[in-house]
Amino acid sequence: MKEHIKDLFQVLTPERIDGMFLDIVNVVDCSCAHCVDGMLKQGYDPEVKEERVKYAVQMLKEFRLDITDFIKNLKEDVTVFYNGGHIGPAAVDAKDAYTHWELESLPSGDWGYTHFTNTVRYARTTGMDLLSHTGKFHTMWGDFHSFKNLEALQYECFRMLAYNSKCLIGDQLDPDGKISDPVYELVGNVYQEVEKKELWCIGAKAVTELAVLTDEWQVLKAQCGGSVSAPVNGVCAMLDELGYQFDIVDDKSDWSSYPVLILPDVILFDGRLAEKAEAYVKDGGKILATGKSGLDKGKTKFMLDCLGIKYVGEAPYSPDFIMPNEIVGKKLPKTEHVMYLKGEQVEPEAGAVLADTYVPYFNRTWQHFCSHRHTPSSHEKGYPAVVRNGDCIYFMHPLFSIYQSKHPRWCREIFQAALKMLLPEALVRHNGPTSMAVALNEQEMEKRYVLHALHYIPMKNCDELYTIDDVIPVYHIEFSVKTEKTVKLVRLVPEEKEIPFEERDGRIVFEIEKLKGHVMVELAYK
Repeated sequence: MKEHIKDLFQVLTPERIDGMFLDIVNVVDCSCAHCVDGMLKQGYDPEVKEERVKYAVQMLKEFRLDITDFIKNLKEDVTVFYNGGHIGPAAVDAKDAYTHWELESLPSGDWGYTHFTNTVRYARTTGMDLLSHTGKFHTMWGDFHSFKNLEALQYECFRMLAYNSKCLIGDQLDPDGKISDPVYELVGNVYQEVEKKELWCIGAKAVTELAVLTDEWQVLKAQCGGSVSAPVNGVCAMLDELGYQFDIVDDKSDWSSYPVLILPDVILFDGRLAEKAEAYVKDGGKILATGKSGLDKGKTKFMLDCLGIKYVGEAPYSPDFIMPNEIVGKKLPKTEHVMYLKGEQVEPEAGAVLADTYVPYFNRTWQHFCSHRHTPSSHEKGYPAVVRNGDCIYFMHPLFSIYQSKHPRWCREIFQAALKMLLPEALVRHNGPTSMAVALNEQEMEKRYVLHALHYIPMKNCDELYTIDDVIPVYHIEFSVKTEKTVKLVRLVPEEKEIPFEERDGRIVFEIEKLKGHVMVELAYK
């Protein structure tokens, strides 16, 4: 590798090289002779997959640091990036090897439309310069002579701006070396719009009110590669649909600036992490945990005293049912609602039970049978479903995995009810549909907030991928933005069209008459 890089600098000369992009640098569960030798020298057991992965993570970190040092000796001011189609804790742990981040995420390829937003919210917290990739292809790389729908390409680039990233549209040159004019007409149409918008995006920082603790830092110890898990995808879907402003953090992140921390379904704790979480709550932070989150790594007891619960064990019934009430799920019918995945039985040691679980007549097994799916409720109360202890709320079910799998609205309703107890005043409220995405940013130098609202609907009308064919406008959307600053002007940008607004109880309220695709609203303050 070093000889190859050195040859490039000799052939092209350092003056012609601005950056090095090293592609497909991924954690691999490798058992080649070189890796086995390295594992044995460093005390890893090559027969154990988790050990092989730990070695691969460490080896790749050393590789990247070594190669970057080699490149910098050839040219100091060159940019260096190692691409794995994802940015997660393993990359951040070796961030000294990078000059910036590049997030490759082609929604029409293997990534899908949620990967970008649920990865960029983590990458942007690291303080590194960030560029995101999509492609002009209908599918992904190698799909020559294909064209992404203009509406989809607009959405993919505009949301990069909304989530604090620079944007790049990838192409692939034909062997004849000729640029395709229709491709660059398509790209140019999108970049012309980006150019108009970028003045309100340069240097913008996300304004957030809560954080989601990813499980990726612990998953990497057990499997290869990097991805956004089902629980994280599920909680992000709920928060997006409800309009909350949030980041994704890991175990090493600073949580102190977030009023609420969400622990989705599978976050297991050791003593170090438990101490950090307890200190966070003691300093005024609030925690919402679900499923196994908070348990020790052996899954025998809760490590977080702040949750106020004792672990009994896995729930004896599955599926069981949650019963909404006037506290949790006020808008729902007061009857049993199925929870599709097995939860954890707990007993409250402090605090109060906010909602109960009702149990079925029996578990559906070969010994006991009822219909096609699962046994109905026996109408008998079983065990606590939701427990609150001060500033902490715990759900016994893997709420977000259920939502990612089956998207039941009642899960979102009970989650929202609990979150409102911990965070009564959301940063942004609106009366638009759940298909609308909102992102609030701030440009401190310009003394303004910039609210992005996007309404594009990816649809899966074929077997392989999601597409966007139409931009469906929505009308008369009222927004309410919480701010402690004195707002003097609200206007649509880049159109620079002023919007009437009111100040109500510390919130700026205004209406957008028509939202087609993407709008940006500037809230200038004194």
